[in-house]
Amino acid sequence: MGSGQKLWIKAKKIIPGGNMLLSKRSEMFLPEKWPSYFNKAKGCYLWDLDGRKYLDMSIMGIGTNILGYGHEEIDEAVINSVSKGNMSTLNCPEEVYLAEKLLELHPWAEMAKFARTGGEANAIAIRIARAASGRDKVAVCGYHGWHDWYLSANLTGSDNLSTHLLPGLSTMGVPKELKGSVFTFNYNRLDELEDIVREHDIGVIKMEVSRNDPPKEHFLSGVRKIANQNNIVLIFDECTSGFRQAFGGLHKIYNIEPDMAVFGKALGNGYAITAVIGKRDVMNVAQSTFISSTFWTERIGPTAALKTLDVMDKLKSWKIITETGKGIGSRWSELGGKYDLPIVVSGLPSMIGFTISSDNWLNYKTLISQEMLKEGILASNIVYVCTEHKQREIDIYFQVLEQIFKLIAACETKDVQIESLLETPVCHSGFKRLN
Repeated sequence: MGSGQKLWIKAKKIIPGGNMLLSKRSEMFLPEKWPSYFNKAKGCYLWDLDGRKYLDMSIMGIGTNILGYGHEEIDEAVINSVSKGNMSTLNCPEEVYLAEKLLELHPWAEMAKFARTGGEANAIAIRIARAASGRDKVAVCGYHGWHDWYLSANLTGSDNLSTHLLPGLSTMGVPKELKGSVFTFNYNRLDELEDIVREHDIGVIKMEVSRNDPPKEHFLSGVRKIANQNNIVLIFDECTSGFRQAFGGLHKIYNIEPDMAVFGKALGNGYAITAVIGKRDVMNVAQSTFISSTFWTERIGPTAALKTLDVMDKLKSWKIITETGKGIGSRWSELGGKYDLPIVVSGLPSMIGFTISSDNWLNYKTLISQEMLKEGILASNIVYVCTEHKQREIDIYFQVLEQIFKLIAACETKDVQIESLLETPVCHSGFKRLN
């Protein structure tokens, strides 16, 4: 048992759940054997507490590090800002410069507000949109965080959010009075949204532009039309999709303008910064409600974001990671065909994922993490691509993965029992990859 595994055991005794983010829990990957903690990270590699080096072909900081870990230009900008002082009684000018930059990238938007986490930014957006529309009820599609407003969708039925990436979300602690305030519709199902708007006094539509599947023809334009016809505020949650396929929001590719958009994750390349941008007549309503927090005014976040945007622009990072992701998806499909495995590839190219259509899928997923770890690779079934994922790293990954696929193929034909190969309990299911 390594130092990280020992520390994880201790953590679960003194921190509920062991850490602050479900997606980083060891049980989501390889229970009892995942290294759990890192000492340092650089490029697309990291080192655990025992000094072992790993290639990260997994979630790259949950999609935050498009430019790789420890990017020198961004770190230098942050260190320089810290040397001048991170907080003071006065405001940091970087937040104004960042607002200007984001509005320049999204000409439809006229104002911006900043926070430090995706959940916060989504809560800010909902508060402003409800205030602007004058109506409380919200229609949602996709994943939008952990706050009460979102989880309240499950108060009218425990499975309402099950098709929105994470099944089984409990409403314990969510006020029952919020029941009937949030309604879910499935992606590419314009008819479901039409029914919700017809039956309820909806003031806000909040959705991800795309996560696993591209929009069908006229879907996004149909959502925009419904919002226009019913004076509904349309919010695009781009915390995950932003800057991954376009320099800015994914909605730019589809040429559909929302009333508000939310950005996070990749905006600061690992430093905490999120943004809410929108049209002036909507955003200015924030003055009529109360939205305020001390640490939204610290300097590191906007400083990191400004330099991150600068580096992204120079590298055209969204083009690099999109092409790399497409190549990974193609090679998964080729391996699936070679070993007669029913592979389903999904997701934006730069956050590509696959599943094997089998009752043993979670066992196979655990096996992949287990055998990859032995070869110094952090892996599951999802790759959040970064610009530091070069051909060398990808080739190394696929050399190991092919041997694992051979084992899985043998399990599918019953020549090998998957249970005999696993050295840990099976991983938890976590977020769904919908098709």
